[in-house]
Amino acid sequence: MLNFDFHNPTHIAFGKGRVADLAKLVPAAAKVLILVGGASAEKTGTLAEVRAALGERQHATFSGIEPNPSFETSMKAVDQVRSGGFDFLLAVGGGSVIDAVKFIAAAVHFEGDAWAILEKRGRNITQAMPFGAVLTLPATGSEMNNGSVITHRGKGAKLAFSSVHTYPLFSVLDPTKTYTLPPQQLANGVVDAFVHTVEQYLTYPVNAPVQDRFAEGILQTLIEIGPRLLTATEPVYDDRANLMWAATMALNGLIGAGVPQDWATHMIGHELTALHNIDHARTLAIVLPALLNERRVPKREKLLQYGERVWGITTGTDDERITAAIERTRAFFESMGIATRLSGYGLGAEAIDTVVAQLEAHGMVQLGEQREVTPAVSRRILEAAL
Repeated sequence: MLNFDFHNPTHIAFGKGRVADLAKLVPAAAKVLILVGGASAEKTGTLAEVRAALGERQHATFSGIEPNPSFETSMKAVDQVRSGGFDFLLAVGGGSVIDAVKFIAAAVHFEGDAWAILEKRGRNITQAMPFGAVLTLPATGSEMNNGSVITHRGKGAKLAFSSVHTYPLFSVLDPTKTYTLPPQQLANGVVDAFVHTVEQYLTYPVNAPVQDRFAEGILQTLIEIGPRLLTATEPVYDDRANLMWAATMALNGLIGAGVPQDWATHMIGHELTALHNIDHARTLAIVLPALLNERRVPKREKLLQYGERVWGITTGTDDERITAAIERTRAFFESMGIATRLSGYGLGAEAIDTVVAQLEAHGMVQLGEQREVTPAVSRRILEAAL
């Protein structure tokens, strides 16, 4: 097992009715800016619950954060924070809203062009505003980590950052808040959490069985509940609760502690989203099967373990078992209604040059746990995903 530091300060308030706990989670004297995406938080009544829980605290609302949160919109929120004298931020929504709030919290007191936060991957953040979250869309795990991804529309760039200063103070996780989600968003959440887990698990062995079995348990849970989420005639609380907790656990640092990690799928996927506005989870479903096949030799031992422990594949040659594990992964994504080929999104070979050029422009030239995913390898992955 590799050396590691693990610290996660986020308080999780999980279960039905926990939005009311904002009354004690938010500082009593706080002046709060609530940040949301579209109109769904208002329509479902969640925003009314949030406002009621805030009681006599001064508060206002900023709306319009996009599914892939933009630098431009986030900076409008920064202006409102500064002009309104707000001292606490509250994200109400999914990972996109929470990601935006992390950036806003860091940008408010940042000197100079705040895009530099992304260019330096957050290493230049020295302070951030306090903030919390009310999660309504389980997928990214942003509710319990310090990372964020922001898109600059003008530059056509989607970059990630993290900082010790950008953990939520708390996150409220009420599974009933997922009851109004459409099937597409539920499917995205399952696949996003699945790939987050895989990127910390399918690397190479370092004798870390605790992390491995945690990861395998998350993957098995998602495989079990994923199809039920799409076919249930009415929301099932336990399935929604397990999706929400699986997505949180997939990226709160626990399963990634002490093990090598491979985020090449995400880096390539980010470029597809920035260029073609494909849902984040769907770009991951495009890239991952092709990447696993391309990297089947260096990932051999873990792919065999994954095939046996997660999919029950125990017969055939090593190559046959690895191929079967990759194909079962692709089939699972497809069973969730998510296409796993570029052609499924109207893209052909003509799109590949631009994606590779963007990877090079953003310094994504040595990706993966072995730092061996060069632009040439990324090109082969994309070609295999046609």
